[in-house]
Amino acid sequence: MITESTRFQTVTTRERVVEYRIPEDEDMTQDGITSQVATSEIPGGPILAEPTADPCVLVIFGITGDLAKRKLIPALYNLMVGGSLPRRFAVMGLGRTEMSTPELRERLREQTGKFSRQPLDSEIWNRFAAHLEYVCGSFDEPATYEELRARLSQVDATVGTAGNRIYYLSTPAATFPVILENLHANDLLPRGHGHQTQPWAQVIIEKPFGRDLDSARELNRMVRRYIAEDQTYRIDHYLGKETVQNILVFRFGNSIFEPFWNRKYIDYVEITAAETIGLQGRGRFYDQTGVIRDVVQNHLLQVLALCAVEPPVSFTANDIRDQKVQVLKSLRPITSMEIADQVVTGQYRGYCDEPGVAKDSRTPTYVAMKVLIDNWRWQGVPFYLRAGKNLGGRCTEVAIHFQPIPLSLFPQGNTCQILERNILTLRIQPEEGISLRFVAKVPGEHLSVGNVSMNMNYSSAFGKPLSEAYERLLLDCMRGDATLFERRDGVEQAWQFVTPILDALEADTKSPVNYYAPGSAGPAEADQLLARDGRHWSPLS
Repeated sequence: MITESTRFQTVTTRERVVEYRIPEDEDMTQDGITSQVATSEIPGGPILAEPTADPCVLVIFGITGDLAKRKLIPALYNLMVGGSLPRRFAVMGLGRTEMSTPELRERLREQTGKFSRQPLDSEIWNRFAAHLEYVCGSFDEPATYEELRARLSQVDATVGTAGNRIYYLSTPAATFPVILENLHANDLLPRGHGHQTQPWAQVIIEKPFGRDLDSARELNRMVRRYIAEDQTYRIDHYLGKETVQNILVFRFGNSIFEPFWNRKYIDYVEITAAETIGLQGRGRFYDQTGVIRDVVQNHLLQVLALCAVEPPVSFTANDIRDQKVQVLKSLRPITSMEIADQVVTGQYRGYCDEPGVAKDSRTPTYVAMKVLIDNWRWQGVPFYLRAGKNLGGRCTEVAIHFQPIPLSLFPQGNTCQILERNILTLRIQPEEGISLRFVAKVPGEHLSVGNVSMNMNYSSAFGKPLSEAYERLLLDCMRGDATLFERRDGVEQAWQFVTPILDALEADTKSPVNYYAPGSAGPAEADQLLARDGRHWSPLS
C-alpha cells in the first residue's frame, strides 16, 4: 500500500510505467520535498550509433601495476560481461615481474574480483582469461620486443586479430620514448592514419601529459616522431564518465536551457572536485605534482570546456574538440600580479607527515581559483574552480548559478523574504544526476515562498547501471573514436593557461601556507575569494 509518506520514483519505458521504492541510500528528498522523475527512451535509432569494435590485441605496458589491476583489467572484464568486446580479441601484458601467464591470470582474477563493478562470474572470467597472455622483460631490452613480436604474430594466427594493435602505456612518462623507439625499431608501430590504415596501430598515453607547457610540447614532439596524431589517444578518465558526456546532450538537446546559457542569465559557475581521501601511499608522486597539475590542468579544465563550448557542427571527434580548444584559447591569463586575488592554495594539516612527502613541503593539496572566459557568450561570468584532498565531502559537480531576480515582488512591511537564486547542478560523481532549485509558494493562507529542489538520479531514473569510465574509453579506442580523448593542441592550450600560475606559486617561497583541517571545507581564504565578489561556495555534499 502506498501511503502519503512512501517515497517512490516513476520510470517510464516504452512498454510500461514502473513505480518503485527508492532505497534508503538513494534519498531523493531534500528539505522535506519528495522528488518524482519520469524518463523515457525516445523511439527510433540512436542519434549517433557507435560502430562495432575491430578485432585487435591490446598490449598493456605495466600490466602488473596499480592502474591495470584496479581499472584496466576490471574494465575489460565488464566489457566482456556486457558482450561489447570483439570476438577476436586478446590482451598481451608486459611487465618486469617474473611470472608465467597462468600466474598472472590468477593474480588478476583475484584483483578483478575486488575492483570490478560487477560480481566475478567464474565462467565469464575463464573465457576472458583465455585471451590474456604475459611477456616478462625490461622495457629497454630489445629481446623483450623480439619476444613480443613473435607472440603477437602467434595471436594473429590463432585468434584472428588481423594485425591490429593498441599499445597502452600504463607506465611513467619517462619510459615513453624508450617504449616507442623500441616498438618502432621492431616494426611493431607503423605510422598510419588511425582506422583508415589497415592493419592499424594506436597508442594510449596515460596522464599526466607533461609537468608544464615546455615538457608537454616536448612530449608531443617525441610522440609525433613515431606516430601520427590520429594514432595518439591521450586518456583522461573524467571524459569517459557518463555524466561528463551528458553535459553536451543536456545543453544542446533541451531548448529550454540553451537560450539561458550565457552571460545575460548566468551569474557564476562553480566546478568542484572534492575528495575525502588523502594520498593513499602516493606521497612521493603527489609531492612532485600537487593538486593543480593532478586535477585542474586536465579534469577541471576539460569539464569547464564542455560547459562553455559553442554548439559543434557535428558530434564527430574533431568538431567537438575544435570547440573545446576555442574555449581554452579564450581563458583570460592570470598574471603573477593577479595570483593573490584570483588563486588560493592550501595544504591539509599532517600532509608533511605522509610517507614520501618532504617535511618542509609547500605542495598544495587544495586550490580555488577564479577563471574568466573572454568571448561573446561568457564575458564577465566567473568560473570558480576548486579541488582538494582530505575534505569534508566527496563530490565532483558543476553548479550553474543563475542571475538573481532584479526586484522582490513579495514585500512584507519594510522587509521581504530573501529569495535564493535558481541553481542547476550537474553531479558528475557520486550520486550522478541533475538537480534544479527554484522557488514556489508554500501552501497556506500567507504568501510565503519556499525552495524546491527537483532531483534526478541518473542510474535509477533510467534503470540502468553506469559503466566505468575506462570501459567506455577502451571500447572507443578499439572503434577508432577519439571524441573523448585529448588532442595535442588542447593539452598544450591547457598548459599554457596553467603554467604561469604554477611558476608564480612555486617562485613564492615566503608567503605563509594556508593550512586547513582534514575533514573541513578547505582553507578560510577560499571563502574570501568568493566573498569579495558577494558570492559563496555551495556546501560540500
